[in-house]
Amino acid sequence: MSQQTNDSHRPWLDGDAEPFIKIRNVTKKFGEFTAVDNIDLDIYKGELFSLLGGSGCGKTTLLRMLAGFEPPSSGTIYIDGVDMTDVPPYARPINMMFQSYALFPHMTVEQNVAYGLKRDKISKDEITRRVDEILSMVELSDFIKRKPHQLSGGQRQRVALARALVKRPKVLLLDEPLGALDKRLREQTQFELINIQDDLGVTFVVVTHDQEEAMTLSTRMAMMDAGKFQQIGTPAEVYEYPESRLVANFIGSANMFEGRVSQSGPDHVIVASKALGVEFNTEHTNSIIEGTKVWIAVRPEKITLSKMPLDAITNQLKGVVVDIGYNGKTSTYRIRISNDQIIEVSVPSQKRPKGDRQLIDWDEEIYLNWDQSNAVVLMK
Repeated sequence: MSQQTNDSHRPWLDGDAEPFIKIRNVTKKFGEFTAVDNIDLDIYKGELFSLLGGSGCGKTTLLRMLAGFEPPSSGTIYIDGVDMTDVPPYARPINMMFQSYALFPHMTVEQNVAYGLKRDKISKDEITRRVDEILSMVELSDFIKRKPHQLSGGQRQRVALARALVKRPKVLLLDEPLGALDKRLREQTQFELINIQDDLGVTFVVVTHDQEEAMTLSTRMAMMDAGKFQQIGTPAEVYEYPESRLVANFIGSANMFEGRVSQSGPDHVIVASKALGVEFNTEHTNSIIEGTKVWIAVRPEKITLSKMPLDAITNQLKGVVVDIGYNGKTSTYRIRISNDQIIEVSVPSQKRPKGDRQLIDWDEEIYLNWDQSNAVVLMK
């Protein structure tokens, strides 16, 4: 579950709200290569905003420009109303947490967390108070005298987080913050990170390549590719209403059906698939010119399976089960339809199979059905 997004937590919907971070026409080139390509972005105070994309998409370069480690080739970055163009990294109201954690191995937890405050010549009493406060928040008060090699991976991650937050930055930048943790610990730590961020109200900007991580953590997320934003929105918006095949396939997975619009109304379109010899009826809020080439995207969990055809179902296909994957919570079925396309269907494990007998078996003929509201029309 992503962060709470009731109206009071959606400043991006308030036309009068002032963005805390403003990125305007920012480009970054390395020689002839354009890593970040003329982008604009607004991030609001208190957001946990994720930059998501594959390797080389530009997300880490953008994070480094926010931190001041890389100057933009052109464009401007504002933080809390201040132009950061000529502000060096150490003078920015920002701290950064790296994937490697970069803890000092010879220092205790307490010394690692206090290090930045000592460098800033904060009084001893204030350092003690702030270190105790932040270590309590990350539940490490009982480990203050331990050194990094005496801690688990999750504990080291929390020490790095405490060290970054103890200086009370206005913005915390996190570069793949959970990448070094195993899957179970990563899932647990995601919610700890959300709670800490919510308690402190610090604006977090997270770089990740992990779609599930971005979906869980973010108030909003920006999916990047080739130095540009492909879509910006809440996790639900990006997942349920992807704006392109690229986004639909990167955020989760999607079954795609190519066709041409045969009928277009104010709230739906009918798409004819020549390859399958069927028409798909899909909700859509904008009219599309008839004859336009489009793709219907349907998420695996939006499709239901039946052993007999269902009456009055527009979106129905017949296929044969060619593969089954069982992972406890769900079963994934790979089904070959008439044009040899493989469709993936995810079904929750609500009924326990008897012995090793599947409720739906290999080589079985099956019908795939979905409601017109559960598909998305994509034009690119």
